[in-house]
Amino acid sequence: MSEPQGSEGTTRRLPVIEKAADTGGEYEAPPVEVPPAEAPPVLDDTGGETGGDRRFWSARRVPAGIVAVLLLVVAGAFLYDVAAVRARRDALSWRRDLARQLAERPLDDTWVLVGAGVAGVLGLWLIVLACTPGLRAVLPMRRPRADVRAGLHRDAAATVLRDRAMEVSGVQSVRVRVRRARADVRAVSHFREVDEVRADLDATLAAAVGGLGLARPPALSVHVARPGRKG
Repeated sequence: MSEPQGSEGTTRRLPVIEKAADTGGEYEAPPVEVPPAEAPPVLDDTGGETGGDRRFWSARRVPAGIVAVLLLVVAGAFLYDVAAVRARRDALSWRRDLARQLAERPLDDTWVLVGAGVAGVLGLWLIVLACTPGLRAVLPMRRPRADVRAGLHRDAAATVLRDRAMEVSGVQSVRVRVRRARADVRAVSHFREVDEVRADLDATLAAAVGGLGLARPPALSVHVARPGRKG
């Protein structure tokens, strides 16, 4: 914690002693306004700001656009038919058939149950989309400031870990898959002992994961194997 720098809005006089050019006397410089020091942001145990590990919300433009188009088409068709009936014209055949089917079919009819099930599934899907943030491929990063928020794509994180793993002596090839809570690393070693390569990979990748600056660093799962025999 930093020591208090004084109350806001206070003016401190800075003693500056200079000699006058003509009289040879001394004078005190006018007071200078010193802005108060800003308090540092509150950080958690991982070095990031508290509450900065939440996922980014997806705009979900495609589902919203599909729902909007469907509602526009259905509402436009019904509005046109109602206006036609009000203008003393015959109702459209599809609306007469739909009204007759809804009036004649019982509630335990197969098609009625199928239609109700489809409508229920679509409604549940829309509710899940509205209540979940989405963007699972973007990992939130630590927030050193309250007005700054950043995210790292999983593919970019996997590329960084793969490049760092390829720098380890004895590694021939690496496959990395980064998830929200775990990073799976599968390496092939063509020389050196497997245990030594695994130990070097654990140390190197642990440092690499810490350097990614993620709010929730994924746990490492490292597997090292020998290359298979050709033929």
